[in-house]
Amino acid sequence: MSLDWSFYSWDLIQKYILNGFLFSIELTVIATIGGIFFGTVLALMRLSGKPYLEIPASIYVNTMRSIPLVMVILWFFLLVPFIVGKPIGAELSAKITFIAFEAAFFCEIMRSGIQSIPKGQIYAGQALGMTYSQNMYLVVLPQAFRNMIPVLLTQTIILFQDTSLVYAIGAYDMLKGFEIAGKNFGRPIEAYLAAAFIYFLICFSLSQLVRRLQQKVAIIR
Repeated sequence: MSLDWSFYSWDLIQKYILNGFLFSIELTVIATIGGIFFGTVLALMRLSGKPYLEIPASIYVNTMRSIPLVMVILWFFLLVPFIVGKPIGAELSAKITFIAFEAAFFCEIMRSGIQSIPKGQIYAGQALGMTYSQNMYLVVLPQAFRNMIPVLLTQTIILFQDTSLVYAIGAYDMLKGFEIAGKNFGRPIEAYLAAAFIYFLICFSLSQLVRRLQQKVAIIR
C-alpha cells in the first residue's frame, strides 16, 4: 500500500489543521503561564514551614502527580457540569484542567530551583531587614528562574505533547484536525504520519533550542 502524496496540501492545512494547531499553541501558552504562576504559589506554600500551608499544598501536588492527565481531563469535563449546572465547553475545560495539572509539576521545579539558591544569600537579605516576601521576590526568585529556564522549557515541550490528550473530550486540537482530515479523505495513515512528523519537528527543534540555552546558562554560572 503506497502513500497518497496528494493528501498533503495547503488546502488540507488551511481547512483542517491550522485551527487545531493554533489551539494547541494557545493551550500550551496558557497552561505554561498559569502553571508557573500557581506552581510558584504552591512551592512557596510548601517551603513556608507553616503546616496549614505546607500540608494542603503537598496533598494537592502529590495527588495531581499520581493521576494520569487524561483521567484528570475526563473527570473535570464530566463532573464540573454537575457542579455548576451547565457544560463549560471542551476548550475551556481543557485550559482549566491543564493549568491545575501542570501547576503540580511546575511546583516541584520551582521548589527545587528555590532550594538551589545558597542559604547565605537568604541570610544576607534577612540581615538587610528584608521580609520573607521581599527576600523571595528580590533575591531568591530572580536567580531561581534563571537557573530553571531550561527545565521550565523542557516541561513546556512535554506540555505541548500532552495537548493531544484533549481528544478524549472532543476539543479541536492539532491531532484532532489530522484525524478528521484522515477520515474525510479516507487516508488515516497519511494523516497520522503527518501529525507525528509535525509533532516531532516542533518538539525536536525546541529541544535543540533548550540545549543551547542550557549551555549558555551554564557559561553564565
